[in-house]
Amino acid sequence: MRVRGRIKRISGPLVIADNMAGIQMYEMVRVGEERLIGEVTRIKGDMAYLQVYESTTGLKPGDPVEGTGSPLSVELGPGLLGNIYDGVQRPLSSIIDYLNKIGSRRSIFVERGIDVSPLSRDKKWYFTPSALNTGDSVSSGDVIGIVQETGLIMHRVLLPPGIQGKVSWIAPEGSYSIVDPIAEIKVNGEVKEVYMMQRWPVRTPRPYRLKLEPSEPLITGIRIIDTLFPMAKGGTGMIPGGFGTGKTVTLHGLAQWSSANVIIYIGCGERGNEMTEVLERFPTYKDPWSGKPLMERTVLIANTSNMPVAAREASIYVGVTIAEYYRDMGYDVLLVADSTSRWAEALREIAGRLEEMPAEEGYPSYLASRLAEFYERAGRVKAYGSPERVGSVTLVGAVSPPGGDFTEPVTTHTRRFARVFWALDTSLAYRRHYPAINWISSYSAYIDTVSDWWSKNVDPEWKAYREEIMGILVRENELQEIVRLIGVESLDEKDKLILDVARMIKDGFLKQNAFDPVDAFSTPKKQFELMKLIIDYYRDATKKVEGGTPASRIKELLGRLYVDIVKARFSVPNEKLEMIYKLKKEALKAISSA
Repeated sequence: MRVRGRIKRISGPLVIADNMAGIQMYEMVRVGEERLIGEVTRIKGDMAYLQVYESTTGLKPGDPVEGTGSPLSVELGPGLLGNIYDGVQRPLSSIIDYLNKIGSRRSIFVERGIDVSPLSRDKKWYFTPSALNTGDSVSSGDVIGIVQETGLIMHRVLLPPGIQGKVSWIAPEGSYSIVDPIAEIKVNGEVKEVYMMQRWPVRTPRPYRLKLEPSEPLITGIRIIDTLFPMAKGGTGMIPGGFGTGKTVTLHGLAQWSSANVIIYIGCGERGNEMTEVLERFPTYKDPWSGKPLMERTVLIANTSNMPVAAREASIYVGVTIAEYYRDMGYDVLLVADSTSRWAEALREIAGRLEEMPAEEGYPSYLASRLAEFYERAGRVKAYGSPERVGSVTLVGAVSPPGGDFTEPVTTHTRRFARVFWALDTSLAYRRHYPAINWISSYSAYIDTVSDWWSKNVDPEWKAYREEIMGILVRENELQEIVRLIGVESLDEKDKLILDVARMIKDGFLKQNAFDPVDAFSTPKKQFELMKLIIDYYRDATKKVEGGTPASRIKELLGRLYVDIVKARFSVPNEKLEMIYKLKKEALKAISSA
């Protein structure tokens, strides 16, 4: 029997209800006459503290509160890809269609209490069953059939967790909706119907058989990321940066160009204009790996700053649960959240209304544990069921520290759990150096784990070249301190060469134009060849300098070739790398004449 109570007090998104004996923690509730969506966050006697995910304007003491008997959950099944949801998985386009159909659309905003199913009950999907016969044993995670969800993704229909038994019946090949039974499984003498759709509570991680070490890089086409600070499939990363440093553009680049099979993009509390740009642009993008529309492998969760603050908190969990679902099918999933700072601010506001003791800067004391719970849901895993499948969830969160202060709580706590740190630098952004990732402050813990992949698939010398390019950048940073004190002329010739080569690296390798058709994406091979071009020049030039040739003379002999090397990132398409080989041959020939 469902619990029914009454509102006692209202404080913003927090509602306190009494007569709620029997309610469960994190149970989903319906609040008021309009049946607003809420969730139980605290129980005290027969009183329940409810986190309401819609505007509480108009609610009053005495209004009804009803428990649903189940936790806040998401619907999982065919139809997720290409959809746009709000923070509690309400489909925005379906809501507009529904309101237009019934003629009750009163404003441009989502109306309160609207209840539209996240997945269409009417759409038919062509289901092809697996080779299962009556009496066959099946267990959680087994693939019982497939559906072509989009042109890019084959949706594997999985037996929901917790079901193990024998097949009583399986539907023949044909078209079915997500609420039509497609199989019957006999479990301990009881027959259970299986559908293409399943529900899963968002705060509970989906189970897996075994967690594996991330070993394959997530290729993004962004040189400073892939080469200097690589991300692994199943890894965790963060992008902290002040206002205007390019967090959103970097996240767009990751979502558009990465080698993940499925993209989950969460706009968590950012300004409406930024999310509008995502909603307008993503449907027009082409997937660079297949040429098909990017939305065929993307789920957008739009939860902007003008929406109820409590829904920010839910949006993160909704997104990661959808990511885990596709991971269990054997896909590599990338989830990007913009930004986790807004999510933490939602925690702070809700904790304040619950009158909890604040910790640093007013954030709740459990901020670190909540961040840990979220990032722990990343990983490369071996899924339950047969056939055997390996999938991954890669989590990348943007962090917006006030004033670019990396010592504030959200940044420092996130840094403990994220293994890749892409630090955006305000001074680089002001100099129009994009991506504005600071090569001194940033780091990646996956360099050793992905180096085998680079050695086997690109070049055995990848790691040696990468370490040399990093060594030059670190040395140049040290020399800049000396130059500011006593000038360039006081340096020896080898250090002057390092300054010249470091400038070449920054302008010809680290800089990247996200809007240039050639420069926006670099294949792993092009990245390596550009790096090799610069380092081979540096090695030969170093020998000449050690032989007594001034660094300025070498640059003079290089002449126009210096500009050609820097511009190679623009002028050399990914498929015409022989132009780089020719350029390197000419450059080394010019140096040899010194």
